[in-house]
Amino acid sequence: MPEALRAHFASRAGEHSGVLGVFLCQASRLPELITELIKIKPKEPLPLSLIIDTGLGGVPKAISIVESRSEILALRMVEMPAPSDVDEVWLERVSEFVPEDVIRVVEPRRGVGWLDGVRKVIEHGSWPKIRCGGKAGENFPSVDEVADFLAVVSGSTGASFKATNSLHRAVRHTDETSGFTHHGFLNLIVASARCLSGGDVRAALESTDSDALASEAKEMSEPAAKAVRGLFASYAAASFDEPVADLGELGLL
Repeated sequence: MPEALRAHFASRAGEHSGVLGVFLCQASRLPELITELIKIKPKEPLPLSLIIDTGLGGVPKAISIVESRSEILALRMVEMPAPSDVDEVWLERVSEFVPEDVIRVVEPRRGVGWLDGVRKVIEHGSWPKIRCGGKAGENFPSVDEVADFLAVVSGSTGASFKATNSLHRAVRHTDETSGFTHHGFLNLIVASARCLSGGDVRAALESTDSDALASEAKEMSEPAAKAVRGLFASYAAASFDEPVADLGELGLL
């Protein structure tokens, strides 16, 4: 926790702080986070995304703890995995537990009926989250699965989504150590734009041509860029330096 906070505050004070979002912390580690922040005494409350790893029943207590520490924490987002069956009652409880001014992010599990779960999440006013990788091959969704996800979200008026895991590089690539092919966050940006304009989404997701993807991103009009930002609203990466370095090399900063 001390290392994570040091890195976050260093990035927030750096020249590329504009691309840095919230600090992510599991509900089970809130006491640890609060202890360290009391030592640091930040000038402003830390923007926080609370990851619920204690079950839906633990949400009210976790939010109460955060709100009781408003001098050091500012709750911006609450994220949680959905049960295998994303039912209406469960989603209603999520809406009841999380304050209206806090973004709710729910991750439906990929599998049979997955896209129906994504639709239900959107209908209940939450952002669906797509996991783009992990430690095993099955954690990496196929290009078709990502394209289908984008089609559902972009087809819902005003909907936004968050992506997570294995998106530390801008462009699709194969990791030499693991052998897994990783999705790129720039691919997702361009694919989101094409989704909104009727372009070839799957080709954007499959592309490894960094220059072509960067050019397409640069050529977006301001309204198109804002629409993409509204759709693909956030993503999480284990590294801050790698995404920023990629963006710099591609002339996108």
